[in-house]
Amino acid sequence: MVPKTESESRKLLGRLRDTMAEDAAGQARLDKITHLTADSMGTEVCSIYLFRDANTLELCATQGLKPEAVHETRMKLGEGLVGRVARSGKLINTADAPAAPGFRYMPETGEEIYSSFLGVPIQRLGEKLGVLVVQSKQVREFSDDEIYALEVVAMVLAEMTELGAFTGEGAALKARHTQAVLFRGATGQEGTAMGQAWLHEPRVVVTNLVTDDPEREADRLREAVDTLRVSVDEMLAGAMGDQEQVDVLEAYRMFANSKGWLRRMEEDIALGLSAEAAVEKEQSQARSRMSQVTDGYLRERLHDLDDLSNRLLRILTGQGRETGAKMPDAPILIARNIGPGELLDYGRSLKGVVLEQGSVGSHAAIVARALAIPLVIHAERITNEALNGDHILVDGDQGVVHLRPDETVVNAFRDKMAMQAKAQERYASIRETDCVSADGKRVHLLMNAGLMADLPSLVSSGAEGVGLFRTELQFLVRNQMPRRDELAALYKRVLDAAAGKQVIFRTLDIGSDKVLPYMKPQEEPNPALGWRAIRVALDRPGVMRMQLQALLRAADGRPMSIMFPFIAQYEEYARARAEVDKVIAREKRLGHKVPERLSVGCMLETPSLAYASDRFFREVEFLSIGGNDLKQFFFAADRENERVRRRYDTLNVSFLSFLEQIVKRCEATGTALSFCGEDAGRPVEALCFAAIGLRRLSMRPASIGPVKSLLMRYSLTEIRDVIEEARLRGEQSVRQSVMEYLRDSS
Repeated sequence: MVPKTESESRKLLGRLRDTMAEDAAGQARLDKITHLTADSMGTEVCSIYLFRDANTLELCATQGLKPEAVHETRMKLGEGLVGRVARSGKLINTADAPAAPGFRYMPETGEEIYSSFLGVPIQRLGEKLGVLVVQSKQVREFSDDEIYALEVVAMVLAEMTELGAFTGEGAALKARHTQAVLFRGATGQEGTAMGQAWLHEPRVVVTNLVTDDPEREADRLREAVDTLRVSVDEMLAGAMGDQEQVDVLEAYRMFANSKGWLRRMEEDIALGLSAEAAVEKEQSQARSRMSQVTDGYLRERLHDLDDLSNRLLRILTGQGRETGAKMPDAPILIARNIGPGELLDYGRSLKGVVLEQGSVGSHAAIVARALAIPLVIHAERITNEALNGDHILVDGDQGVVHLRPDETVVNAFRDKMAMQAKAQERYASIRETDCVSADGKRVHLLMNAGLMADLPSLVSSGAEGVGLFRTELQFLVRNQMPRRDELAALYKRVLDAAAGKQVIFRTLDIGSDKVLPYMKPQEEPNPALGWRAIRVALDRPGVMRMQLQALLRAADGRPMSIMFPFIAQYEEYARARAEVDKVIAREKRLGHKVPERLSVGCMLETPSLAYASDRFFREVEFLSIGGNDLKQFFFAADRENERVRRRYDTLNVSFLSFLEQIVKRCEATGTALSFCGEDAGRPVEALCFAAIGLRRLSMRPASIGPVKSLLMRYSLTEIRDVIEEARLRGEQSVRQSVMEYLRDSS
């Protein structure tokens, strides 16, 4: 066995670089690489397996196995030792391959005469591309030096695959970033969009993988690390007072000053990799570890290391965000994740957003709803696959993304968008018409908002007012607490734009998944049930008083409606209402105008509030059922958990019966009641809500047309009868019965 000295590794990498530079077909390059690697490693066999699809590996080149097996031998993910390496992303090193767990005999390859087996994954930034294998007749395990050398070759193979060095005939040798790819994610915001991909963090392309001058590359790396350390120190100096940002940057500084991190990259350079390739090899390994770690804290730290590696690569390559590329005419933003401020910077130029991470209640989702653009979350690997300018279709209704779709998919998608546009034209014709059901029942449709940019929709959508104005967005997009006069000016512009229509301002709803950038996050085992919304406000009343003052001054004597979030019991409402009274008294003493009519209500988002005393229902001036939170607490199903959030139907008999109880209590006490949330904007759900007595519904502006159209076509009395009959039959959900009635009546 040839000893794996520093110079020997460098020779092999040099040969690989020369092979990549040759004017040869992809198959010829692969064949030569297997020959060079087997020769350098002193083994009889070297084989390269690449993915032909997400679940199938194909033998694409070999030195030592039967040549006729190339492009004929295939295995499923997890099948055989090669499949195990591909599935786990971990190497397998065994002296007796036939006796190893999971071994699968492939007679067409002639590998039965080889005992030793070493397989390492070919992966780039966490994306699995294939498996590199060496085999030998000699019964022995491969040494750490040999493993290390083969991992370096696998890394170079991954980069060469990314750069299109192995394209040719057959599915496994298709050029990357050219095939149609379907991503199944989750709905963050409904809607459809067609456009071109625009990467929030453009991919850093490493073209110089191998070096002839390791000393120079090591110097380049150290200079770049020094620059990185200085930039982190400067960011830390500017983040004082922002504890969350300080914590992240402290982690950055810890990694940037890690001797082990730098040493591992220097060792890779000594073996012949360029500085950029060494950084990316370390980053790929961190991404691989990240995918296997379940501990939240460790995942965050590995994410910090991944982000730091990106920064270091940008310093080395000079490839920053400003690449000089022009944003396309119909940009669909692609990102791993994104903050609300960054998303707002793009504004309404975006046609849609696709995230690898995110959640239905995240800041990005809130902003996407405010901008009325479709959002798909949990689209895994899309940042690795997409290139700027790629044709992309976003179906926020289904949580699906088509990247580089074929013509049949494009045509079907165009038909869907055309049908939606035609429906919108139809809805526009009833925009000025009151929403009255076929049996003469009046239903009031309002819109949800959170930005000044939403307010034009008040007219164009036909909304009768704003049933929920989310005030937290103005707090979330800043690096420091907004001033009272800034908020007052904003709220005044909102009221001016509403032109006399009611606007219900919900006070600051933070905590859970909405953490202010300048507020220390609370480590809670279950944030949705933790210190959030009104609980924060009552414990830290200074911010609530400041916001109440801003709202009252914005009214400038006009009517004002204020709503408190997440009230769970009467005492919380009473304390919050007392704060309003104190602020009013103070404003009067200061000589400021107070609203001519002030309505104070709260969100009903916890089952407990439905059972509050009659005194509460008599005192509160209005209630708005917060359907998103109420449903998750009613069914004990976290709405951020994709496994359970779709399991329970809104039209479940038990949930509708619970809503009916709330309706009856409000009718008995004369308390105004509305329903606010995603379900209010779904026509069939809205029809059922109205049938059980919920006659004020607040939703996103785009939903008002479809909801009004359906409500005006049917009798609420008859829908109520259908619901009651389904309940008497013992059905779990009334959905099927209602849908059958609608089909039969159309």
